[in-house]
Amino acid sequence: MSSLITDLAYILVVASIVTIIFKRLRQPLVLGYIVAGFLAGPHMPYTPSVSSMEGIEEWSQLGVVFLMFTLGLEFSFKKILKMGMQPILTAVMVMCCMIGIGGMIALLFGWSSMDRLFLGGMLSMSSTTIIYKAFDDLGLRSKRFASGVISVLIIEDILGILLMVMLSALAVSRTFQGLELMKSLMQLGFFLLLWFLVGIYLLPLLLRKAKKYINSETLLVVSVGLCFLMAVIATKVGYSPAFGAFMMGSILAETLEAENIEKGVGSLRDLFGAVFFVSVGMMVEPSVLSEYWLPILVLTLAVVLGQMFFGSLSFFATSGNVQTAVRSGFSMVQIGEFAFIIAALGQELGVTSKFLYPVVVSVSIITTFLTPYIIKLSPKAANRIEKSMSNELQSLFNRGKSISVSRRNERLRLSPALAWRKLFKAILVQTIAYLTISVALALFSFATILPLCQHIIGEKYGYIVGLVITLLLLSPCIRPIIIKKNHSREVKYLISSGKMNALLVRLVLFAKVLLGFVIIYNVVSFVAPLWWFWKVLISLAALLLMVVSRLVKYTSIRMERTFKQNLRLRDQQAALSYGRKLRGRDLQIARVKIPAHSKWGGHTLAQLHFGRTDRVHIAAILRAGHRINIPGGSHRIYPGDILEVVAGVEAIEALRQRSEQEVLPLQERNKEKHNLSIISVKLGESSPLIGKTLQDVDFRLRYHCMVVGVENEEGHLGTIQAKRQFQENDIVWVVGEEADLSMLSMVI
Repeated sequence: MSSLITDLAYILVVASIVTIIFKRLRQPLVLGYIVAGFLAGPHMPYTPSVSSMEGIEEWSQLGVVFLMFTLGLEFSFKKILKMGMQPILTAVMVMCCMIGIGGMIALLFGWSSMDRLFLGGMLSMSSTTIIYKAFDDLGLRSKRFASGVISVLIIEDILGILLMVMLSALAVSRTFQGLELMKSLMQLGFFLLLWFLVGIYLLPLLLRKAKKYINSETLLVVSVGLCFLMAVIATKVGYSPAFGAFMMGSILAETLEAENIEKGVGSLRDLFGAVFFVSVGMMVEPSVLSEYWLPILVLTLAVVLGQMFFGSLSFFATSGNVQTAVRSGFSMVQIGEFAFIIAALGQELGVTSKFLYPVVVSVSIITTFLTPYIIKLSPKAANRIEKSMSNELQSLFNRGKSISVSRRNERLRLSPALAWRKLFKAILVQTIAYLTISVALALFSFATILPLCQHIIGEKYGYIVGLVITLLLLSPCIRPIIIKKNHSREVKYLISSGKMNALLVRLVLFAKVLLGFVIIYNVVSFVAPLWWFWKVLISLAALLLMVVSRLVKYTSIRMERTFKQNLRLRDQQAALSYGRKLRGRDLQIARVKIPAHSKWGGHTLAQLHFGRTDRVHIAAILRAGHRINIPGGSHRIYPGDILEVVAGVEAIEALRQRSEQEVLPLQERNKEKHNLSIISVKLGESSPLIGKTLQDVDFRLRYHCMVVGVENEEGHLGTIQAKRQFQENDIVWVVGEEADLSMLSMVI
């Protein structure tokens, strides 16, 4: 048998045993995986070890890919826009502070410049997995501050992807030139936007077309195939496969099949994610830990105290609420999976020291263990800090916020300024989007279509045909750059609001036309080696044809409508369901699952009267894929049902706890009276059933039993008709619970 299979079997067995123990101890599974990796690793002399670390590293790479893919499935570009600037500013402030702390500590210990950079990146990101698990274990998932923490974690994950790309670029160049860094960021932005635009346009369209051919198995194969395809493309372009997997996940997150894909890939993520965390534990070397115990201690204190202080301060700066800020900051006092991924990236590129990986893993283990206890301490700390703050300080902060809000409202009341802002925003968004697609199409045409035309019809005519095809491909993208928003309400208002505004608007419209001309001119210059005059003439003619052509106009409109429809499709589908958070007060719709042995099973909503006792409203009942929207009081609920309830977060949490408590006791579930049995009863001459029919007796209502057949004197067993009269010596076969059958046998 291959050593790869043997090693995989061994680490999974060890991981299963250790994680069961950690589950029993109510510790995070991630911590159990790391400990299992240490026990199965080459640095533990008292237990068997894997034979090939290279094979385990290959498996762990799959874990990173699946982790980032599922992270992308949970992320949506629209979510960032809906969150506003508050979580973005909070995440940026926290990350910048922690990067600075990590760099300073590494500098104090005399570590290299690359170690300082990568260490700062590792310490800057809290663990999404660990915090999710801690909130679930402590029953805080539905709290308002928890949603703010989760929003910041999403932003941190996105910024972590960008940080990985920047660190990769710096590691390869080994220089800190601002121009090179800016070039790398622009290249990253180009690919991000291109993949997003093309993916949102094509993937939902293809999935809808092939919907009738796709089942759950096929959907899993297709989604994983797309994940690996994007990982390969990202590697070819110069980025990590994890980045490509994340991008494909975020694109598929906008499709209607996102939830089904997430469910299908969940098992693969759990399996290979476990292998990844086990491989992390294998990197822990006791000798390194004993040698670097002081940096481990210092870094642990830096993470805990730094996140407690700077995290709380950042949340307070953006929210202004002490309770929310302190509880949020105290929740982020750990590092986790992203720190491991960044550490693995440094090891893979060969730019970080070997001791850095086990040091960071040790810090993660300690901070993960401390996280639940620090979260429990956060309410007391918040109360103490709130009491110690002077009233003057709080009023000063609130006054500063009100001043900024009033100034913003004053700016919004200025109609010309508001019109300019809307116009520039619309023009900037559409120009960047269409320009990105135009550049990508031009590069694709130069690399494939133009050489193919030259090969088929010769070099001379190949240039002409290639140029025509390229311009046709670009025309639906160039025309919107020139035409869109030229007759918008903002443009008409600004032209009529004064000579200066009218002049500036015309300059902006001319700049748009000039940009379109420049794009066409560069394409013509690349394809056709002509005198500049002919290039200008051809470019102007192509520009005019694009503007006046109805076919180009309708193609462009249809493409934009399809893109917007695909982008809004999941939101429109979600709007039809009730599983979304309501705006306004602290009111939301959440799901509560009825346990398997719930006492509520079989009762109607009117009997349970949730509205009076629990202050919740039942919006829907989900049962085996079937949805009952706005159920009435006569509807019954059964074990395994999922209730969608509308209430405040406290009422929802109270209902969830009550549903878990009001279950049948174990001894009552296993009582023998609930076991069904079958008996046969011979009717004697004195039996009260003689001369009566099955319909007359009604066994179900009177005896809680069911007659399944009658055996005659000859031993033939047959079904009994409802109007057949019972006769002497009939042997009646009856099914029911044992207590009811005993009572029946005495009666008849």
